Amino acid sequence: MQVTLNDQELIARYLDGDDRSFEELLNRHQQKIYTSIYLFVKDQSLAEDIFQEVFIKIIDTLRKGKYNHEGKFLQWAMRISYNMCVDYFRRNKRRPKVSPTETFDIFDVLQTTEANAEQNIIRSQTHDKVRVLVDMLPPEQREVVILRHYADMSFKEIAKLTRVSINTALGRMRYALINIRKMIEEKDIVLQ
Repeated sequence: MQVTLNDQELIARYLDGDDRSFEELLNRHQQKIYTSIYLFVKDQSLAEDIFQEVFIKIIDTLRKGKYNHEGKFLQWAMRISYNMCVDYFRRNKRRPKVSPTETFDIFDVLQTTEANAEQNIIRSQTHDKVRVLVDMLPPEQREVVILRHYADMSFKEIAKLTRVSINTALGRMRYALINIRKMIEEKDIVLQ
């Protein structure tokens, strides 16, 4: 029987020279971290570059003994990736956009139950419509929607990451939902 180590134990083993422990840590969290980066930058090669930079920064921080997030590795890594995305957009004055590409779609990696072809088509069309609506939100609202629904972060984590109060994060989500409902009504969009 193999014992599953928690993130802290893997980090401790990695710092003791066990590179496989870091590999396991990376495998455990890479999909969620990469997906959140990709949803912000909307470019596969750029997302891969930022993802690599995130893990270089993580390794560097761990080796310098500056990691002290008591069992909150994923939240810490997500904060690093978020900050690197924000830095990229500041440097390049670009805004993140949520939309699929030919090679990557967030809904391809989300777990779903088996459905028939018609249900798959309807779900795909609905996801596309929702993505377009999310793209039309103001940046602060779009950011909260991405972090909450695509990166699966709590409002407390979102507030800390975006450096706003939890009430502000909740308010942004509330306004995002109000705006999405309003756009659905104005454009007479039918979501299945």
